[in-house]
Amino acid sequence: MANTPRIKAILGPTNTGKTHYAIERMLAHRTGIIGLPLRLLAREVYDKIVALRGPSVVALVTGEERIVPPRAQYWVCTVEAMPEGMGCDFLAVDEIQLCADPERGHIFTDRLLRARGLHETLFMGADTMRGAIADVLGNVDFIRRERLSELSYSGSRKISRMPGRSAIVGFSVDSLYGIAELLRRQKGGAAVVMGALSPRTRNAQVEMYQNGDVDFLVATDAIGMGLNLDVNHVAFSATEKFDGRRMRSLMPNELAQIAGRAGRHMSHGSFGVTGEAQPFDEGLADAIMSHRFAPIKKLNWRNSRLEFGTSDALIRSLEAAPTDERLVKAREADDLGALKSLAAMPVVLDKLRGAGDVKRLWDVCRIPDFRGISHGEHTGLLEQIFGFLQEFNRVPDDWLARQVKRIDRTDGDIDALSKRLAFIRTWTYVSQRSGWLDDEIHWREATRAVEDRLSDALHNALTQRFVDRRTSVLLRRLKQKEGLVADVNDKGEVLVEGEYVGRLEGFRFSQDKSESSEEAKTLRAASLQALGPEFHLRADRFYNAPDTEIDFTEQGGLMWGELALGKLVATDDPLKPSVVAFVDEEAGPEVLQKVTRRLQHFIDRKVATLFEPLLAMSRDETLTGVARGFAFRMVEELGIIPRERVAAEVKDLDQDARGALRKHGIRFGQFTIFMPLLLKPAPTRLRLVLWSLAKKLDEFPESPPPGLVTIPVDASAPEGADTMSGYRNAGERAIRIDMLERLADLLRTENSRGGFEANPDMLSITGMTLEQFAKLMEGLGYKAEKGEREKVKAAPAADAKPAEDKPAEEGAEESAPGEAQPEAAAVEAEPEMEVFYTFTWAAKPRNNRRPQRDGERGKPQGRRNDGKRGGPKGGKAKQGAKTFQARPPKREKPIDPDNPFAAALMGLKDKK
Repeated sequence: MANTPRIKAILGPTNTGKTHYAIERMLAHRTGIIGLPLRLLAREVYDKIVALRGPSVVALVTGEERIVPPRAQYWVCTVEAMPEGMGCDFLAVDEIQLCADPERGHIFTDRLLRARGLHETLFMGADTMRGAIADVLGNVDFIRRERLSELSYSGSRKISRMPGRSAIVGFSVDSLYGIAELLRRQKGGAAVVMGALSPRTRNAQVEMYQNGDVDFLVATDAIGMGLNLDVNHVAFSATEKFDGRRMRSLMPNELAQIAGRAGRHMSHGSFGVTGEAQPFDEGLADAIMSHRFAPIKKLNWRNSRLEFGTSDALIRSLEAAPTDERLVKAREADDLGALKSLAAMPVVLDKLRGAGDVKRLWDVCRIPDFRGISHGEHTGLLEQIFGFLQEFNRVPDDWLARQVKRIDRTDGDIDALSKRLAFIRTWTYVSQRSGWLDDEIHWREATRAVEDRLSDALHNALTQRFVDRRTSVLLRRLKQKEGLVADVNDKGEVLVEGEYVGRLEGFRFSQDKSESSEEAKTLRAASLQALGPEFHLRADRFYNAPDTEIDFTEQGGLMWGELALGKLVATDDPLKPSVVAFVDEEAGPEVLQKVTRRLQHFIDRKVATLFEPLLAMSRDETLTGVARGFAFRMVEELGIIPRERVAAEVKDLDQDARGALRKHGIRFGQFTIFMPLLLKPAPTRLRLVLWSLAKKLDEFPESPPPGLVTIPVDASAPEGADTMSGYRNAGERAIRIDMLERLADLLRTENSRGGFEANPDMLSITGMTLEQFAKLMEGLGYKAEKGEREKVKAAPAADAKPAEDKPAEEGAEESAPGEAQPEAAAVEAEPEMEVFYTFTWAAKPRNNRRPQRDGERGKPQGRRNDGKRGGPKGGKAKQGAKTFQARPPKREKPIDPDNPFAAALMGLKDKK
């Protein structure tokens, strides 16, 4: 046994502040770990430390929950889930007297013998452990702590005469429900606390009790394990419990542990019995009041040095007897029973080929039987999971999804919800095991979400069945000599004495304006007093809500479903907006802080996700000089800049700098410098909000519908809104900047000086008709001239001749002299006409040539034989008539495609 002066034992009765002392000592060290007997208590301590140090440095590890931030310094765990070999400066184990517990004692004994902190080790518990700790550890510093308040015995009382702020303790679900029903009828209701509840349900029930919605608590012995409750009196409705094997009477020290929950801090408390429980004899009552109990002599023990060579070797090591007379072999636990059953199955034995397989089998056997159906059914489930792990090296997603989906229902009564909650704990436990699932993070979140939904449903079911809110509030008002009763229904309507007085919208109370000023003041006071628990309950639900339930509006509002909870406000950095929460002052600073923190977490994560390419570029230390300066400019402009605004900066960028920026996704377009990934609908929507905040706009422009290439131009929109929307204004419509660059690539090959027509690719890119495209081109700086010509129809295949065999002048409109014309040709069909547009760059004169004189060959360019504008394209024309054709750029001196005047320069080159 280890001897070290660094070990302390803080012993004493309940309400001595032992757990509080342990938290203070742990926070005095750089790192620490504390083991607690219940998942509920671990969550309570975790919340306390998070409130003191923040969530980024505090971890919570239980069998079914694992919250481990990257920089965790302080670990709050259930005793079973305490990780070994952490090397923390401080280590503590609470309720160490559970070393004598027949079911879980061997876990606590193992921690007592082997768990140590580097600088300080602390064991807290009942004074009955003093002799046992001294025997097995030797040199220990014992610190005795006295109870802060007195505890007195008040005998037997009927439930109808039970004083307010009382906890009635029972040991079976049926008896607890019966007591809660009685309290509902006679006292307005009761909160229910049982060890099988999830922390979320338990916290909601306790919050209802702590806030005074109900004056009574119905609980199992789970309240004896350090849960801090505002209880003045503890009444035992029974003194016997089923311990998993048999019914037995509670030991005096166990009764004292529960009775000690009465009276917190300096407030005195009392205990007694009710219902069918027999009154305590004088000696037992005195022992509980004076905290004198028989010392614990034997500690339950199970070998921790396990052998994994074979399943038989593992079972033998688990069944090894202790060599120390102060230790007693623990009774067979559920995990060992499951191991024996599975090891006896041939189908399992065939899969055990080495120590690794045996170790995996033992890990599977340690899945707790949360469902409590039967040993056979639990073993069958474990066999199936082990088979999956051996065959696929994982539990299949589709199989697990079916199990979870079967449970994910919130209908049914309390018993049905309680069973589903017990079932989901199995899959929550499985999701916490490393290497068992393909996507552990997904399944941890999924099972936690199901547990939360079931927890909320169970809390609601318990409240609906065991709480008459109207009666409860009425009784309390009468006791306090107040005549008003206020309530909030599921629609957020606030009722006082059954009359509507206003609505709770998020965390703000909007009062009805129909009352007089004096009535309004009285009703508001009553309403806000009733809203206290609702504010805190909503704040807890909102703080634990996933990001998928929260969103921002296009006007910078922050919504939780349909509830407006706050708004975004600008800071010096457009990518780091802050939030203002809409919370009534009467809700209190704690609710305000919780809502504000949750909203800030949401928007910070949203910006980090949607603008990840931009933020990654800003953090790239390899960008230097002008490239780094340009990157910062891109960040300031939220990833989109019209090229004309940064023409000088772009010119200063050499090819290396451009290449470095292109690696981050920047595209140097003819009209815009942008990051294509940021043109998606989600980043665009957020960018408009952030830009509008930075511009201090009163009304924010809305993001365009996704998927549209062009949109109508909003003349009332502020300058720059089109760019932030991912579009460029061009006349009556705006075109998406990435599609504009594709169009620019096509225009770059055209003769913008001499003129060109739109081809099908241009129309396809924009999704426009020819007329719409012409207006768009005018908006982009081109001149569009409309013309009309005879539509050329393809000749029939049988009459077709090669074009080179026919003179240009030959056609149907001329015939050889004296040749007879067919009679059918005497009546010519009206020719079908088509409209076309000729586009030229409007920045330069389109035609500087002198007019042609009479007698000169040909017609003026752009004129048809019939005098109308435009030349025939691909149709019949006189010899010498000029047609418009695209000319490829000269190769000897290519024009920079990034130059916004590339099209105009191309035309100038063609003039030579």
